[in-house]
Amino acid sequence: MALLSVVVVVLLLTVVALWGSRVHTLNRRVGSFPCSVGRTPDGPWSSGVAQYGADRLYWWRYRSLAARPHSRWQRDGFVVVERTEHQAGQLVVTCRDGAAAHQVHLLMSADAYAGLTSWIEATPSRVGSVI
Repeated sequence: MALLSVVVVVLLLTVVALWGSRVHTLNRRVGSFPCSVGRTPDGPWSSGVAQYGADRLYWWRYRSLAARPHSRWQRDGFVVVERTEHQAGQLVVTCRDGAAAHQVHLLMSADAYAGLTSWIEATPSRVGSVI
């Protein structure tokens, strides 16, 4: 019985250490910011971290051990549809994903919103061939 208890404690500590390492790594990535995703503009909210990529916005759930992002949104065609105040300086940002043509509801700080709009506006335009 004592051996079983030790094994369970070791497994639990291993899972907690892996999760803590994952969250620490995600939060320290360049271009990452805390961001929650909701089914509607009123929630419920799933907390996580988003990261700007060259052509996509990636989002990882905090409550997961997955190495890959839970969601990806294509930069080209990603548009802010609406922005509303939430609480304590947080904003609910409703976006439209151009690739899937559905709405995405993000909860973020005002600073993160400024970064998101800058990232969207800096999308490289496609230019035809130059002679």
